[in-house]
Amino acid sequence: MTRLLPGLALAAAATAALLGLTPVLATAAPSLSPLVLALLAGAAAGSVLGVLARRAPGGATARVRDAVGPGTAWTARHLLRAGVVLLGLQLSVADVLGLGWRGLVVVAVTVATTFAGTLAIGRRLRVPRDTALLVATGFSICGAAAVSAVSGVLDRAPARPDRAHRHTGADRHTGADRPPDGPVEDLAGSTGAALAMVALFGTAAVLVLPPLADALGLRAEQAGLWIGAGVQEVAQVVAAAGALPLAPAAVATALATATVAKLARVVLLAPLVAGVGAVRGRRVALAAPVGAPVPAVRTRTAGRDGPALVPGFVVGFLVAVGLRSLGVVPDAVLAAAGPLGTGLFVAAMFSLGLGVDVPRLVRSGGRTLLLGAASAVVVTGTSLAAVLLLVP
Repeated sequence: MTRLLPGLALAAAATAALLGLTPVLATAAPSLSPLVLALLAGAAAGSVLGVLARRAPGGATARVRDAVGPGTAWTARHLLRAGVVLLGLQLSVADVLGLGWRGLVVVAVTVATTFAGTLAIGRRLRVPRDTALLVATGFSICGAAAVSAVSGVLDRAPARPDRAHRHTGADRHTGADRPPDGPVEDLAGSTGAALAMVALFGTAAVLVLPPLADALGLRAEQAGLWIGAGVQEVAQVVAAAGALPLAPAAVATALATATVAKLARVVLLAPLVAGVGAVRGRRVALAAPVGAPVPAVRTRTAGRDGPALVPGFVVGFLVAVGLRSLGVVPDAVLAAAGPLGTGLFVAAMFSLGLGVDVPRLVRSGGRTLLLGAASAVVVTGTSLAAVLLLVP
């Protein structure tokens, strides 16, 4: 506990300051959610600490970074998962089914096409596999929360044998022992890059989609469904739908449709995370030499170890959705869950941001930027085509 205290204190102070800025942020930049602001603040602080620590190894800055590291790592891991569980209390099966079969098909087609298409484009661009996976998750499901949830699964999973060195940074400059399908991966860097793409292109969507919907002559329901299926963050969805140049009543309709469509995408977070965990475990098994022991992602179940096909926090998320759908959660709990979940996510995002090396990301992030742009085109184009075809 003593080792965790410095990092926990830093994360708590940063969270309090960032949440205090939320009212100002909502007025000045409604498309910039507190989660994204927390990520940016953490990345700025982490980059400054990293630069200073590299200039004076073993100096005061390096000691500070080492002191806060355990606590912020604990925050990024555990508070993030608690926030995902609380996110389930914002969803109910009835709300999602209210979209109708056409709306649900639009959401499902958009998510599947964006996820698969982004992974395929990432392979062509030779973007590291984990980075492409995290970008695909963020753009197809629910932005920063989805990126962080899948990052948590990758962090729990054993590295594939051909990339067991990725956390040690072995031969980054020479490329020795580099895997054949791309550059050496660093999970913190991959997560930071994916979160940056979500922030950049989600904000661009807020500015571009409302006037484009007006130019295309979309009705309120069509525009709302397009925005809900094609924009990353919940805050960005609300900002974009609220900016539609429509009559007030039509804007309210579009906003409601966009919000429900967005939540329908969030529901798909659980099966996606479970699938990522299962595929990663299978790849580790297939890549291991014959007869060699294969590490597995394990969890305690009924007093014994077994493969964790579904992480515990995803089970908690599904239970929360079920409780909300049954209507057994008191209104006071639901009212408190939203702000509490936001606070947990802000703390986790700030802590994740501390591990982002912005100078290194700028030097090596050209392919990731191109992947983010391509994924943005895929998600907005697919959702628009599906809306025009299925929602008259």
